Amino acid sequence: MIDLQNKNTCPTLEEIGQYVNNPIFMEFCSEIKETYKCGEKIEFSSCSWEHGWNIKFKKSGKTLCTIYPREHYMTVMIVVGRKEKEFIEAILPECTAELQQTYHQTQEGNGQKWLMIDVEDQGRLYHDILRFIEIRRNS
Repeated sequence: MIDLQNKNTCPTLEEIGQYVNNPIFMEFCSEIKETYKCGEKIEFSSCSWEHGWNIKFKKSGKTLCTIYPREHYMTVMIVVGRKEKEFIEAILPECTAELQQTYHQTQEGNGQKWLMIDVEDQGRLYHDILRFIEIRRNS
C-alpha cells in the first residue's frame, strides 16, 4: 500500500486508484483525460491543509480540477473564478442540494471560490462536477 504522505515516492495513477479502492476514481480520471485530451499531473502538496499527493488535470495551462485521494472516495477541488461565476450560478439551481450548499458555504477570496467536493459514486453530484469542469474549461 502506498503512503500518500511520503514525499520521496511519487505514486502512479494506478497505485492511487488502488489506495482509493473505489472504481469512481479511475472512471473520473479517464473521463477527464478523454474529454479534454489532457494528462494528469501527480504533485505533492506541502500545505498544511491538504498535505500529500494529489492529481491535477490541466488544459492550456488552466487547472480544470484537482483530486485529493481518500480511502473509498475522492475530494475534487474546482476553482470558480470571476469568469466562471455567472455560468456556474446560472446552473446551480439544477444541481444537487449538496453541491448548492457547498457552493454557498465556501468563502470567496480574491474573486474565487475553491470548492472541495467529496465524491463516492457516479450519481448526480458526479455529473454536476463534470458540468462545472466544462464551464471552467470553456471560460
